[in-house]
Amino acid sequence: MATVSGQRSFTSPQRPAICWVGSTGGVEEGLVTRAGIRFEGILAAGVRGKGALATLAGLWTLSLGFRQARRLIRTFQPDVLLVTGGYVCVPVTLAARLAGVAIVIYLPDMRPGLAIKFLARVADRVAVTAPPVAGYFRSGQAVVTGYPVRRELFEGSQAEARARLGLNAGGNGPPVLLVFGGSQGAHSINRAVSENIEALLEVAQVVHVSGPRDAEWTQARRSSLPPSQQARYHCYAYLHEEMVDALLAADVVVSRGGASALGEFPAAGLPAVLVPYPYAGAHQWDNARYLVEAGAAIAIADADLGTALVPAVSNLLADGERRAAMRRAARALARPDAAQCIAALLAQVSSGRSR
Repeated sequence: MATVSGQRSFTSPQRPAICWVGSTGGVEEGLVTRAGIRFEGILAAGVRGKGALATLAGLWTLSLGFRQARRLIRTFQPDVLLVTGGYVCVPVTLAARLAGVAIVIYLPDMRPGLAIKFLARVADRVAVTAPPVAGYFRSGQAVVTGYPVRRELFEGSQAEARARLGLNAGGNGPPVLLVFGGSQGAHSINRAVSENIEALLEVAQVVHVSGPRDAEWTQARRSSLPPSQQARYHCYAYLHEEMVDALLAADVVVSRGGASALGEFPAAGLPAVLVPYPYAGAHQWDNARYLVEAGAAIAIADADLGTALVPAVSNLLADGERRAAMRRAARALARPDAAQCIAALLAQVSSGRSR
């Protein structure tokens, strides 16, 4: 993802002129347009770990994306480019550099991927989530901003969130377990929950965000349960604004180790059971390790989900003192001013560079 913006947006109360650039047909397109932000899709493809023909095809696709990006830069005439990673950022960043546009990278994960390592060579500054990440970049280039999240996560009420989701909001009600695997879901987590749902429902109400691909069969699994268990099992294909309530309502979350875990769980003070995606290099394990070492999470391997999920969740839900300590550790990592810090960095970089 990349966003380009006009500098005057930082110095006047008017709404900034922002354009979000993403992959054509990517998942972010619907989210961005839903938020009322201009979206431009360009072509992009990966070239790492592919055969010769696929590599050539990927390079050709990137060249087409680069031409699209150059046209967009010429017509939109941005003052600054904010880059957050992904294949689409390569052609956009290179086009922006040729046009003399200021460039800020935001790295949400605890380790940069190949694209960010490459693009950092031409970036003005790199914003990072946590201090250990700064060491991947040249001296003085990185700024620790924290991970920006919705302010409601810092200010919301658990009782009110539970009421809005139709959960038992009373103090003596069963605890709430939130399970989700990112915007597309996580099949292995969904499968483990399905196989162990009766045991999980014995210890908690379950809010399960399956992702659209597994929604049909997870809903069917819920329908196979007795009514008393169905009442405690809340299945969703996807949550938009309601995701804030799901995070606030939960006592424990089970999720992948994506970058959002570094921002949303600390903001909500939410103890986590993290299951890093096993095919995403090692960056999800780096993210999980950071939270585990801080005392805010535990981690289990994807291959161990079938046997480890229920004990991990049950032990946490049975140990109120441990959960309280994990909540405190998570909140200590939160940066409520992260979005403002990134905005200030964009303003500084764009005002300090003349084109």
